[in-house]
Amino acid sequence: MQALSPARNAAFHILMTIERGKGHSDDLLRAKSVAGLSSQDRNLATALVLGVLRWQIRLDHEIQAQLARPNARLDPEVRVALRLGTFQLRHLDRIPARAAIDESVELAKQAGHHFAARMVNAVLRKLAAAPVVDLPEESAADLVLKYAHPAWVVERWVRFYGFDAAKGICLHGQQQPALSLRLTAPDAEDELVQNGIALQPGRLLTAARSVSAGDVTTTAAFREGRIRIQDEGSQMIAEVAGLGQRILDCCAAPGGKTLILAERNSAAQIVACEASPQRLAQLRERLTGHAQHVDCRLADATAFTEVGAYDLVLADVPCSGTGTLGRNPEIRHRLKLEGLSRQAERQCDLLQAALRATRPGGRIVYSTCSLEPEENEQVVAAVLASIPNLRSVSLEARFDEMLREGIVTESGAEHLNQAVTRDGFLRLLAGSFDTDGFFVAVLEKH
Repeated sequence: MQALSPARNAAFHILMTIERGKGHSDDLLRAKSVAGLSSQDRNLATALVLGVLRWQIRLDHEIQAQLARPNARLDPEVRVALRLGTFQLRHLDRIPARAAIDESVELAKQAGHHFAARMVNAVLRKLAAAPVVDLPEESAADLVLKYAHPAWVVERWVRFYGFDAAKGICLHGQQQPALSLRLTAPDAEDELVQNGIALQPGRLLTAARSVSAGDVTTTAAFREGRIRIQDEGSQMIAEVAGLGQRILDCCAAPGGKTLILAERNSAAQIVACEASPQRLAQLRERLTGHAQHVDCRLADATAFTEVGAYDLVLADVPCSGTGTLGRNPEIRHRLKLEGLSRQAERQCDLLQAALRATRPGGRIVYSTCSLEPEENEQVVAAVLASIPNLRSVSLEARFDEMLREGIVTESGAEHLNQAVTRDGFLRLLAGSFDTDGFFVAVLEKH
């Protein structure tokens, strides 16, 4: 039996777990089995897992074209071994073709598919010899194949946002997202530079930086919390929320936005809700330094009993996550159109619960990392129509305030105002400003 490289072996087992619907890439890539790999193997395993998930639709198309029976059903282990080999052949120039082929064949054998291993070998050898075809990108159907996104999702984006914007979203979904930081100490940037970390200014926020070289996770600044890794768009949502004396964060885990609320409102009393016991434990650990004024509660926000108690409520609700396909590529393989309406029902319930908890004169910030109208504008419109003492507040005025307060950069305020919709909501399309995709609405209760 041929020895497998630790990286390919780990990637295969992670992809099989995902294929069976029993895990998510972000959790699995942080597991002990991956953490125990060498740095080089860990990086390769991560590249293999995320790369296969990003390109899976196109990989399957290329594999199918080389099968003797194109409509043949492949066993999951064989399918994953083929995807791993095809991804390496097509997207990793530094991997020798022989290594990609031989180890994919061995993966199929060790999974018990000795007969199919010969087919894996034949398919991958044909792919290795076949030229790479430069696919067109003139229609929605072209984008589906070229950028490996589900057809029904791409068609919606073209319809809602136009072809060029849809192409930009798809392109962003195929790239490793920018590594964005939040500086939480005045000397943190100089400390990072001294540690060999190359930084660029954020596109939107004065406290944000983008890492262009170096590993921040090895620095004392990261270990001791003087910097945090957080998408700049995610940071911006908490900054939009602003100030309050009593603050409720309805869906707080993993806690990045809660931390910004706590830092901006050091004298406030903050309640952070989380419905999952495991995620609550992680939230409490992350907020240890703010335990005196942040009360982390195990609670479903829709069952929250306090009425009119808060002057600021953040409802950053669970959603389809279509704004984060570059960061969470497997989401695209689980999306279903009917799932959007189910999400929207839950989101309406959460927003209405947030409104019940808000005092007259208070503000509610509703946000998602979705690009889908059912989860965004339509949720806000439905709640506005059902509650008379509520109005939408245009975000343009808030961005002007944030500019005066030194929170956003001058160009950042300009970019954000350009992304405000006719209804006064913020819609950041994925990749527009090197961020994930987000939707934000601010409501005021009378």
